[in-house]
Amino acid sequence: MVHRFSPNDAPSVIPIFPLPGALLLPRGRLPLNIFEPRYLVMIDDAMKTETRLIGMIQPQSETGKRGDKGLFSVGCAGRITTLSETDDGRYLIGLTGVSRFTMVQEIEGFSPYRQAQVEWSDYVLDTKAPKQDSDCFDREVFMSLVEKYFRAKSLDTDWDAFGQADEETIVNALCMICPFSAQEKQMLLEADDLSDRRKVLNTLLMFESAGEESGGGMQ
Repeated sequence: MVHRFSPNDAPSVIPIFPLPGALLLPRGRLPLNIFEPRYLVMIDDAMKTETRLIGMIQPQSETGKRGDKGLFSVGCAGRITTLSETDDGRYLIGLTGVSRFTMVQEIEGFSPYRQAQVEWSDYVLDTKAPKQDSDCFDREVFMSLVEKYFRAKSLDTDWDAFGQADEETIVNALCMICPFSAQEKQMLLEADDLSDRRKVLNTLLMFESAGEESGGGMQ
């Protein structure tokens, strides 16, 4: 039986995966290629639990190693919803975002991967139906800005799929796939709701598109 996530009975300690540049959002999907031995053990252990949760969290440094002090305080937990094993022993998994969390503290233990005590109470709405954008969402204007950004960054995507997706899927997918900095992705993660996230995303797209066109760009 699939365990339906509820903040009321969610685990207080979860494995965490500090991965630079990787952003997971509630109801978003994140594919991962797992090959490090410690993370192979993490996946094995997570699959033995009812929730199958992995906490994605961004390191403030580029390495995300155990000795690093800098982890952002807010991450997003994802349930392992797909898993396949390759001939060379890697796991190809898909995480589906269920809820953001606040990291209280890291838990020292004997596991080869990192674990943390977390709180879910600030993000109880993540498991509810998404709140619709309070402002009028002009899809045509927004997608025009997205196309301008992708041209400036020499990126490509399946535009037909974007055209058929709903607003939350479009916004969350862009937040996850665009090559923003760790700080910028954290701003998107911590946005209160869909409307706020779209506004932050809109600002980033405009600013970086303008920077690329002028020969500058953000550092």
